[in-house]
Amino acid sequence: QVQLVESGGALVQAGGSLRLSCAASGRTFSRYAMGWFRQAPGKEREFVAAISRTGGVADYADSLKGRFTISRDNAKNTVYLQMNSLKPEDTAVYYCAGRFGTSTTQLYHYDYWGQGTQVTVSS
Repeated sequence: QVQLVESGGALVQAGGSLRLSCAASGRTFSRYAMGWFRQAPGKEREFVAAISRTGGVADYADSLKGRFTISRDNAKNTVYLQMNSLKPEDTAVYYCAGRFGTSTTQLYHYDYWGQGTQVTVSS
């Protein structure tokens, strides 16, 4: 079992930056691939970024490449999402997710989810 707790969501102006954190419980964090997803009001949850167990491989939603960066620190059991040049359309609840094994962009392949953190970007 892995428990995930996100933090770092806030209200920010367009063009600003935020760094989200996701702290994981347990001693086997390095065995889990991690992902970030987001869900805007009235929309389905969508893939944002994923990172492999070692952090050596990262995948991004095409529309977010160049603005968002996922990283992890296995010594701290934490995965991060650095978000730059934020736009109002980035407003959503951001969720951290984990799965044992290889990383994937597919939402339904993740077994563990955090409670989400709200990001609001004002214009």
